[in-house]
Amino acid sequence: MKKLILFLLLVNAAITMQAQLKVKPKCDDFYVDILGGTVNTMRPDYTYGMIKEKMPCFTSTDAEGASGTKCGATIFYKDRDVYFYTDRDYIEIGEKFKGKISMPLFSTLRKGVFKYLGRPQLKDDTWEAFQTAYGIVVLYYNKAGKVSKIQMTTKNTQTLQLCE
Repeated sequence: MKKLILFLLLVNAAITMQAQLKVKPKCDDFYVDILGGTVNTMRPDYTYGMIKEKMPCFTSTDAEGASGTKCGATIFYKDRDVYFYTDRDYIEIGEKFKGKISMPLFSTLRKGVFKYLGRPQLKDDTWEAFQTAYGIVVLYYNKAGKVSKIQMTTKNTQTLQLCE
């Protein structure tokens, strides 16, 4: 009888130990440095493991070498509108970005970007690519002519492969 009671107490303890509250990983506020090409000091050419370790509050990931991924290894912070494409060495920041940014690009009209980044290296109807010290930054514009998406990469315009 004592063994049965002891067994039930151990089973009960094991069940309650698994029911503990789990804390969601917390990250500092995000800071995007456009001229430095970083998000919280993480560069586009940093590895999948480095970014996951330093910024553990991601909302989803696709591991390196995972089958069925069209964009390669990715780490997404959807709640902050920030996306790392580690196999392709670029970072994407959406217009719903939550955090601080070194330049007020999301509130700047297309013709006002020159004062921050100079002349574009390449341009099209809806985007412009600017040369930086680390690679290039690509700005996409909405119909109102304001920046709607930013992509920072350590690649050049000939080697950059964006995920569609």
